[in-house]
Amino acid sequence: MKLSYSGVALCVVVMVAVMVSEEARMAEAVTCSPVQLSSCLGPINSGSPPSTTCCQKLREQRPCLCGYLKNPSLRQYVNSPNARKLASNCGVPVPQC
Repeated sequence: MKLSYSGVALCVVVMVAVMVSEEARMAEAVTCSPVQLSSCLGPINSGSPPSTTCCQKLREQRPCLCGYLKNPSLRQYVNSPNARKLASNCGVPVPQC
């Protein structure tokens, strides 16, 4: 079976749409709660290496990070050098809000 260029392009568009809708569905399922990041307090405060639990929670809370940056009570923690180091160590991109 031979696929034409337009057939391949259509398949790629469908795959991207499915991936985007899956990511949006996952983002909707997240309950934004900074308390979920309590396992990350050590790395945020002292720069110590993050635990597996911390990185997992940070990935789960990723859709919430811009909201945390906009919150005056949380901004200092989320935007600190140690928080950026934590995000890097966990492989979570620092949001550009």
